[in-house]
Amino acid sequence: MKHIIILGDGMADLPVERLNGKTLLQYAHKPMMDQLAKEGRCGRLVTVPEGFPPGSEVANTAILGYDLNKVYEGRGPLEAASIGYEMADDDLAIRCNIITLEDGKIITHNGGNLETEDARVLIDYLNETLAKPINEREGCERVKFITGIQYRHLLVIKGGSKHIVCAPPHDHPNEEWRGLLVKPEENAPVEAGRLSAQQTADLINEMILKSQDLLTQHPFNQERAKRGERQANSIWPWSGGYRPSMETLMQQYPQVKSGTVISAVDLIRGIGHYAGLKIVEVEGATGLANTNYEGKAQAAIEALENDDFVFVHVEASDEAGHDGDLELKLKTIEYLDQRLIAPIYKELEKWQEPVCIAVLPDHLTPVEMRIHVGQPVPFLIWHRGIEPDEVQQYDEVSCVSGVYGLLKLDEFMKALMAIS
Repeated sequence: MKHIIILGDGMADLPVERLNGKTLLQYAHKPMMDQLAKEGRCGRLVTVPEGFPPGSEVANTAILGYDLNKVYEGRGPLEAASIGYEMADDDLAIRCNIITLEDGKIITHNGGNLETEDARVLIDYLNETLAKPINEREGCERVKFITGIQYRHLLVIKGGSKHIVCAPPHDHPNEEWRGLLVKPEENAPVEAGRLSAQQTADLINEMILKSQDLLTQHPFNQERAKRGERQANSIWPWSGGYRPSMETLMQQYPQVKSGTVISAVDLIRGIGHYAGLKIVEVEGATGLANTNYEGKAQAAIEALENDDFVFVHVEASDEAGHDGDLELKLKTIEYLDQRLIAPIYKELEKWQEPVCIAVLPDHLTPVEMRIHVGQPVPFLIWHRGIEPDEVQQYDEVSCVSGVYGLLKLDEFMKALMAIS
């Protein structure tokens, strides 16, 4: 039995008054997901361990069966792996958004939907005007910026401390940014060969403040200002860590001989890298609602021809949720259903070799809150010949009565791998 997990990032939601009290999954037209739920088995899954933030780096790692207490190092190291940056033992790798500030507040976490080509120009500029002077002052290459995708980039601090408290910008829309600057953890440990937590926080905050002046002066933002568009006018580092130590999925689950991850997001590719999965890039995959759903579906089908495990991640619903865009998030759910899940299912119907399909989100990103919420998420599992439960459609409410009940963390992957 081969296995494919199709994950709609942030797809789950809370009841919305504008939808007569329904969630978006209840309201959306998603015949394929509903068919799979009706013919398969459902349940709910706790994807965020107690004490961890409800972020995609946590939830997706847990969904793949990893113990976060053993492997969690934040987003930065995972994205470093995806970008192709090989971390040294004394590196602190920290996710670095380019965001939009207006009137002293965080307006967007994405710099006005920054494109990678434009971001690369800004990152090069920051390396020259911000990192270089700090390095000259320090007498070593203390900091450097590395271009990622769209607004998602990497800041590497040589000898930095991970024991700092950072605010994920997507969790603080329309909040005053000054109160969200980096702070050292209470009773942060002293680590030989590294800056203290206070020194690391001070360095990052210095860079945030200087970046605002530098980016505002850049011609890219000057032109945006003339057009009345949002400026990409500040860096915002968060979720840093050291080089992680993770077993591959093949080491954890003997059922997995080889596997592939398909995603437009560096974070997910980084998880896949450490999990021992091949990374497939799909032309036109953007991480937004305009992503190439059909291309991802075809890539998944081709991967299943050679591998026995495929993880397909689609970011679009999460971004729409963070933007508070109800109509767009509904469209992303329907696009996932009709343009990705349906063609995969229709192709697999023709195969003699059985394939098990699982569909779920990693966390909630409610459109009326615009932040991640760590409540249990609904999931479905389908394969040819499975004995169905009583669930008739796929959503947060219906899946409560699924035969799997409420699973926690690695129990989902264990249940999936038990289907052989």
